Amino acid sequence: MSRRRIQIAVVGAARCDARLARLAEEVGRGVAEAGATVVCGGLGGVMTAVARGAHAVGGTVVGVLPGYSHADGNAHLDVVLPTGLGHARNAVVAAAGDAVIALPGAAGTRSEVALARALGRPVIALGRETEEEHGVTAASTPADAVRRAVAAARRRLQVAR
Repeated sequence: MSRRRIQIAVVGAARCDARLARLAEEVGRGVAEAGATVVCGGLGGVMTAVARGAHAVGGTVVGVLPGYSHADGNAHLDVVLPTGLGHARNAVVAAAGDAVIALPGAAGTRSEVALARALGRPVIALGRETEEEHGVTAASTPADAVRRAVAAARRRLQVAR
């Protein structure tokens, strides 16, 4: 059995303000510093910010794109996976994470959270103003979100082995 790196999927808005971008960048940096691989949707907004944060500290970032063109991915991706799946690529993002960190977003983000829960992936929510959903753990800071996600991913992988 191979020993692979933990993968943390980070989901959130395709467009974001400076505050949300800072949160996402801190999450990306934290995931990379924890030695985990970042998986994201590979486009703009939260996806660019989380990739930028991870890339800045030498982390590995995988972008799962909705279209067919590698060129659509943001500039901070190490691995670009064009799927041609459109919104259905959200299932790939959710499945690729050993845990998921959810930042604020719209319908696409909510679908990724729902898919992650359906697949049994731990979900950690950061910066979401809504009530804590069933099966979703709230985090108070980027560092708290990363700590919870990495710990949940490690527990999940230990159970799977």
